Amino acid sequence: MGIRGELFSSKINCRGRSYFFNVKENRTGDVFLNIVESKPTENAEFDRRSIVVFKEDMREFLQAFEKALRFIDTSPAPKKTRRPSKPPVERDGGTPPAQEGPRRKMVVRKKDA
Repeated sequence: MGIRGELFSSKINCRGRSYFFNVKENRTGDVFLNIVESKPTENAEFDRRSIVVFKEDMREFLQAFEKALRFIDTSPAPKKTRRPSKPPVERDGGTPPAQEGPRRKMVVRKKDA
């Protein structure tokens, strides 16, 4: 077994982002897929976000994923009507703040019925 219960890992790079598909096993023997997106930030760090899908939920997850993909493939592209982003507010020192705020990592665990 690999690092922290890792059974399998695959990585793809898409336009500056990296996606990792890690199959892991936890201490109680539950197998799950951990999908991680990693992208560089302006201050030479990486912003990482992940979701966890347990083995018993994979078929339903895959069906919903395929349904979303079919919708994207068959729907016309929406009009690009994005609002311009607001410039960062300057601090007392006159420099814009770094992206601050709590770093959140969401972990979803399925409760036994």
